[in-house]
Amino acid sequence: MVPYANRNGNSGAIAYEIGVDSITVRFGEGTYLYDYNRPGRVHCEEMSRLARAGRGLATCISQFVGDNYAAKLA
Repeated sequence: MVPYANRNGNSGAIAYEIGVDSITVRFGEGTYLYDYNRPGRVHCEEMSRLARAGRGLATCISQFVGDNYAAKLA
């Protein structure tokens, strides 16, 4: 996983891994898989963009995705 470059210093996201049709995000409380089925392509693409930018990933997830993840991995 790639460490999340959190430019504002207070994100809950710690690391991420971008797949072909998914993104996996590690938070302090666990690791979650988001894919094109859940929460969907639009959200996955936006989360991938925000992860690469190092800004807004956790906010996007909390505001627009919530518990709509494909799987909790750990």
